[in-house]
Amino acid sequence: MSEKERIELAEILFPNIKHDRAYYENMYPERSLTEGAMVTRFGPSPTGFVHMGSLFGAFCDYIFAKQSNGIFYLRIEDTDQKRSIENGVEGIYKDLEAFQITPDESEIVAGDYKPYIQSRRTEIYQTYVKDLIVQGLAYPCFMKEEEIAAVREEQENNKMKIGIYGLYAVDRDLTLNEIKEKLENKEEHVIRLKSPGNSKNQIEIIDCIKGKMKLPENDMDIVLLKKDGTPTYHFAHVIDDHLMHTTHVIRGDEWVSSLPIHIQLFKILGFDMPKYAHTAPITKKENGNIRKLSKRKDPEAKVSYYEEVGIPIEAVKLYLATILNSNFEEWYLNNNDKTIGDFTFTFDKMAVGGTLFDLDKLNNICKTYFSRKSGQEIYDETLKYTEKFDLEYNKLLKENKEDMIKFLSIEKDGERPRKDIAKYSDVKEEFSYAIDSLFEEENYSKNDSDKTYDINLIIDYVKNYLDLNVSNEEWFNKIKEFATNNGYASTPKEYKKDPDNFNGHVGDICEAIRVMITGRTKSPDLFSIMKILGKDRIIKRINLYQNKIS
Repeated sequence: MSEKERIELAEILFPNIKHDRAYYENMYPERSLTEGAMVTRFGPSPTGFVHMGSLFGAFCDYIFAKQSNGIFYLRIEDTDQKRSIENGVEGIYKDLEAFQITPDESEIVAGDYKPYIQSRRTEIYQTYVKDLIVQGLAYPCFMKEEEIAAVREEQENNKMKIGIYGLYAVDRDLTLNEIKEKLENKEEHVIRLKSPGNSKNQIEIIDCIKGKMKLPENDMDIVLLKKDGTPTYHFAHVIDDHLMHTTHVIRGDEWVSSLPIHIQLFKILGFDMPKYAHTAPITKKENGNIRKLSKRKDPEAKVSYYEEVGIPIEAVKLYLATILNSNFEEWYLNNNDKTIGDFTFTFDKMAVGGTLFDLDKLNNICKTYFSRKSGQEIYDETLKYTEKFDLEYNKLLKENKEDMIKFLSIEKDGERPRKDIAKYSDVKEEFSYAIDSLFEEENYSKNDSDKTYDINLIIDYVKNYLDLNVSNEEWFNKIKEFATNNGYASTPKEYKKDPDNFNGHVGDICEAIRVMITGRTKSPDLFSIMKILGKDRIIKRINLYQNKIS
């Protein structure tokens, strides 16, 4: 087909496209950024909830842009309207906001590269396709679904590569008159790339994570525009990454196989190519096997799960940081006063293979997170959580505010702050003894000890010897004295040397008090708990215990 015929065909196919490529190149000029600044994008489809895999992708984009003084933008890739769900776009905005992964640019915030929703950019894509038609690098394909299915079947039977290429690209060399005739007959068509590639050739690319890769050159005549004139992902993302001046495309490694297509499109269109970084999939261990984390099978894949169970957003981000860089966890544990923003992330510390999603590690990260929070902060955050998920407990927290903050502040100032909370819902479970009504309701159901305690001895101690107006050290010295005066060893070591000569040791007396006033054998510092409760409440609880076992 001559150049004159190609120009005529372009006008027939796109009569309403009046702008040329230069128009959009001028509309979206180069960004004015400092050297080394990264421009990254999160490009979700509004086809369902944001899952952990896509959240991790957004987190990576956000981190690398922010630490390089660059730009992180949100682009909604909704060209597949059939799969889009109602309120899907709003759900994406909401999930990113919940995790404080805030784009610098999107359809609803500032940005000079709007629209950031692909379905509103159709005219831009068609402009570039029109130009490819003129250059002889794209063509209308009228193959029907049944014809394509027959091609696929033949290729499968012959163990050939699946797709439209070479001899199977039957409409590649249609004449202008043949195309006109088909259009006059109102035959549906797509626009395909007229690939100049040869799959026997190899291309080489340096991936930011995987390093040097060699892949076969693309020879597929892929679809650029679908029958309704909307673009495919392959074509749209290349146009948008160019016009929005994306410097780094960070995405899952399921896209590696498509990389030859994208490289070819960048070259054909005459664009500078961004750097690609293909992240390893997030996996899960199940019955000894490793599989990809599934948004259908695994509740933890859904990002709303974390809010519902009370895992802090910041703790989830800390865990994502351990996935992002293998050296982050050790750094975080060794830097109590630092935040994610103080760490420098690099591509070379990202996993090349699968990354195991470890709920136990997440749990440990959460405990470390809470251990660094003050009692006041934990109280405030738990109050906010219970406003949405446990109104009854929320009311109790408000009624017992002063005591709760004191309980939550126990053992917070030492070198090894306690780690008994992994989520907001744990506060009710771990500190139920802090509120009288919850304690009475439990009625010692959390006591895992089968020991029998000397209640009279404990009553005598509390009524006649317990002094709450002393230091922790003074209190412990006095209870050791009380223990020895009542036939108990002052230390477990002393008791082990001659158990027949003692009723027990001071730890047994402490355990008895702890069980009677908390309902469990393990708790934060006992004396601190007693000081908050006061003698009257302690005696009341000992009486409750006596009634329970009598």
